[in-house]
Amino acid sequence: MSTASETYTGGSVGVGILDKERIIARPGFNRWLVPPAALAIHLCIGMAYGFSVFWLPLSRAIGIDQPVVCADLNVFTALFTTTCDWRVSDLGWMYTLFFVFLGSAAAIWGGWLERAGPRKAGLASMVCWCGGMIIAAIGIITHQLWLMWLGAGVIGGIGLGLGYISPVSTLIKWFPDRRGMATGMAIMGFGGGAMIGAPLANFLMNTFRTEDSVGVWQTFVVMALLYAVAMTLGAFGYRIPPSGWRPEGWTPPANTNKAMITTRHVHLRDAHKTTQFWLIWAVLMLNVSAGIGVIGMASPMLQEIFAGDLIGLPDLSFNELDASQKTAIAGIAAGFAGLLSLFNIVGRFFWASLSDYIGRKNTYYTFLLLGIVLYALAPTAAHMGSQLLFVLMFGIILSMYGGGFATIPAYLADIFGTQFVGAIHGRLLTAWSTAGIVGPVVVNYIREFQLAAGIPRAQVYDFTMYILAGMLALGVVANFFVRPLADKWFKSDAEVASLQAKTAASQTEQTGSFGIGKGGLDAKAAIAWTAVGVPILWGIWVTLEKTAALFG
Repeated sequence: MSTASETYTGGSVGVGILDKERIIARPGFNRWLVPPAALAIHLCIGMAYGFSVFWLPLSRAIGIDQPVVCADLNVFTALFTTTCDWRVSDLGWMYTLFFVFLGSAAAIWGGWLERAGPRKAGLASMVCWCGGMIIAAIGIITHQLWLMWLGAGVIGGIGLGLGYISPVSTLIKWFPDRRGMATGMAIMGFGGGAMIGAPLANFLMNTFRTEDSVGVWQTFVVMALLYAVAMTLGAFGYRIPPSGWRPEGWTPPANTNKAMITTRHVHLRDAHKTTQFWLIWAVLMLNVSAGIGVIGMASPMLQEIFAGDLIGLPDLSFNELDASQKTAIAGIAAGFAGLLSLFNIVGRFFWASLSDYIGRKNTYYTFLLLGIVLYALAPTAAHMGSQLLFVLMFGIILSMYGGGFATIPAYLADIFGTQFVGAIHGRLLTAWSTAGIVGPVVVNYIREFQLAAGIPRAQVYDFTMYILAGMLALGVVANFFVRPLADKWFKSDAEVASLQAKTAASQTEQTGSFGIGKGGLDAKAAIAWTAVGVPILWGIWVTLEKTAALFG
């Protein structure tokens, strides 16, 4: 025991406070302190989902009360204009930049993360995400859209990628007995970031709004500072287990084809050479494309399908509503979007935890097959005029969208092992970047084509739902062909030991709990969970309060 203790005390000479060797857990450390650290970072970067709350105020950043409209404005001239207000469509490109650079950064720097450790990656994420928001604030002050795109979109998107994958490998190693639950706990924070950040942003914008300012740049600065504190605390809360550690009393499951859980490891440089990697990539891309399409059209979809029904005027279509009535149903639709966000969060934890019992492949079969049924029946629910059934269907769909993100790291660990799972996960997130383009483009162009063809607004989404169901059917095929890897792809025990030697040279032949991982909900863990739990509960309360109008 003493030999093992000397190895992971983290006090060796020349080891910096940010180095991976410094954060190896000591005896007595409680593994339940790691998920709140991950949540602290994910709840901050998850505000990317809520950035649409800034679009309308920014579209009148010059005019304040009414937008200053320029007839000859296009995307290129919008980047540099100082006399015209930006269009919502120009601002909306930042959403695309977020997820393109999230996936790209995760793929490019995933290998570096495995070498540098989660603390460095978490702090790098903080610098990029919060620094990007500060640069975007300067872009608002100077009215330079290109500076906003560069700051929040590009630099911030890189921060999203680093922050998103920073806890994945760490949590899987801390919870080999509950891989799905562990990643679900952390990744649900990304889905919950907007639920907390959007109402906070609204409060701050209302506080800072004046006759000369819509209050957005000040909101960016304050939120960047708050996020910097939370993300720094989260990064310094990360610890990694020593090599050979396992939970006390836990024995790795037998390596059987039925279980599809390997105890061996595939090197990062080989993972993308396997058919299984690209099959799982396709499964994630297709599942996410369908879900992102729904998220992007949630608010207009509800308004155009149910229109006057939402305010007790069932005979009025969307085009027959006056301005005040459209404002009223827009508020109800905002509650619908918030409710979908809540389903997204809960689904990340629920489905990932369930996957520990039914297996990752079966969990994805559930997402895909149940999703096909729900998408195919959604038009029927709409034509029946059943708001409750319609909302419930899309709530389940969004829970599986979030569950897909939370389950995929454990799926990868089952197939490729845990040694490089963070970096492999980073490369797989290029599927998200692809889906961020495919999903909205498919949905938006089909909608525009239907409207141009004279299809009533209440029916323009019918064909879209069938297309999304077809995409999920392709996902079923890809998931079917996922099989355990052949032996040739796995590294030998000696090769794995040599890779681990830098952080645990004297432990390569030892296995055990080393007195680490006990504690449960002790005092420190209670404080950590309270720190992240209170904002989550507040966000849930605000969401449910807004959603009440949907069924009122």
